[in-house]
Amino acid sequence: MILSIAFILAAAMLPAPSPADLVLVHAKIWTADPARPEASALAARSGRIVAVGSDAEVEKLRGPATVVVEGAGRRVVPGFIDAHTHMSMGGFNLLALDLRKTKDPQEFTRLLGEFAKTRPAGVWLTDGAWDHEQWKPSRLPTREMLDPATGDHPACLSRQDGHMSVCNSLALRLAKITRETPDPPGGVIVRDARGEPTGVLKDAAMDAVSAVRPPRTAAELLEAFRTAMRHAASVGVTSVQDLPGEKGDLDAWETLRRAAELTVRVHYRLPLSAWEKARDRRAAMRNDEWIRLGGVKGYADGSLGSSTALFDAPYADDPKNSGVAASEAIPLSRLEERVAGADRAGLQVVIHAIGDRANAQILDVYERVAKANGPRDRRFRIEHAQHLRPADIPRFARLGVIASMEPYHAIDDGRWAEKRIGAERCRTTYAFRSLLDAGARLAFGSDWDVAPLSPIAGIDAAVTRRTIDGRNPRGWFPEQRIGVREALTAYTAEAAWAAFEEGEKGTLAPGRLADFVVLSRDILTVPSEQIVDAKADATVVGGKIVYRAKERPAP
Repeated sequence: MILSIAFILAAAMLPAPSPADLVLVHAKIWTADPARPEASALAARSGRIVAVGSDAEVEKLRGPATVVVEGAGRRVVPGFIDAHTHMSMGGFNLLALDLRKTKDPQEFTRLLGEFAKTRPAGVWLTDGAWDHEQWKPSRLPTREMLDPATGDHPACLSRQDGHMSVCNSLALRLAKITRETPDPPGGVIVRDARGEPTGVLKDAAMDAVSAVRPPRTAAELLEAFRTAMRHAASVGVTSVQDLPGEKGDLDAWETLRRAAELTVRVHYRLPLSAWEKARDRRAAMRNDEWIRLGGVKGYADGSLGSSTALFDAPYADDPKNSGVAASEAIPLSRLEERVAGADRAGLQVVIHAIGDRANAQILDVYERVAKANGPRDRRFRIEHAQHLRPADIPRFARLGVIASMEPYHAIDDGRWAEKRIGAERCRTTYAFRSLLDAGARLAFGSDWDVAPLSPIAGIDAAVTRRTIDGRNPRGWFPEQRIGVREALTAYTAEAAWAAFEEGEKGTLAPGRLADFVVLSRDILTVPSEQIVDAKADATVVGGKIVYRAKERPAP
């Protein structure tokens, strides 16, 4: 009895828990934490979650200065982690002209001309994106479409996938590209019937223009990243696994980190060809919860939209073409040497592969390198993993290779992919269901600015596979659809695991970073066709509100 009284008195003398900086209450929280998958409230202090539970439990941590986020019964999920972005490209394109929705070449030329008049004389026009598949009939743009609109501006505009660009005559002259210029390894200079360059350059052929284009200034990069971060917050993206865009990307991110301006967490990768630099740069960096240099990215081939993805069989609409191996994959042994070196240095390696032959080759490379370098937790990734041989699908799980995929591409490319490669090969295009059933791990991203940054758009694509032209209301190859929880997991817990960050993010649990999103609709319960209508009502990063929707009631 005396001991019991002493214990009660001692407990009463303990100091009360420090108030939380922020609490979320009256919500429907999907935590992605198997130990407690659902809750109604959480609390954060010093940027991390200190409690997840009931409203009554969390209210105890509320103090006079605590910021209160009112869930009002809305669905809350962990902050979305985009496993594949090009943030500088996305920011620059938000600041420029978007030509993707032009209906025909005439509108393309007209809008470009109007934009060119707003730019200072002689300035390069390099931002904005186009998609010739929007035109009926589809056809590639040419320099003749650009010349009347661009005047004294050198212009070289990328297709939305970034693997093909169209340049005006002035840009071609500056890059010294003529009918005598040979196709570079890993690239194609598209030519007309007379052998003259049409202005379209594919993959490595674009390097000649990049070499003469003035580099981005530090100020331009900072403006692009600030613009990109605002957009990310508005769609609930709290972390990005960012891939090489401009040479000064990482310096710009670190400048924003030092200025305490970051509203998104950045896991950056340098090019595989510069893996020694990546090794040394990572050793010199702070590598905290805001910015990390996680590894290196390489290329195996091009893209389906540019007809440079590498396949075993020729393209259905271009029988003489089976695609193009990326310049760093020619010969394949050179790419393998780089993968092996980066892996020995402890860098995570991720490689872009689109076509079935490219994916098979990279799986082979990963298998050989892992055997040569010995066992370790390396988490090799294939970015896109778009078109797969059926026999290669179980190899992802067997080899422990992560399929880092972008669901929106399935409903975009699905409009025209069958004319490129036929229906049979399309059956294993973005094979989400088959990969999961085989035991593979999926991490989802957007490939922004190639596709929309919105994770909601990606989840809708994975769950419904309804192509954006409305022609597949029941799903394009619907057998590859997955469930909404599976898609959410690929955008949260699995995306974190794919970057060795599962101990810090991807789930809502005590000790994790306080990154979460309040959604306008409960995507776990609404009919699947309504998922796409959900919006981010509020985005919280590190326990601070970085976005509130103005057009809807504030949480």
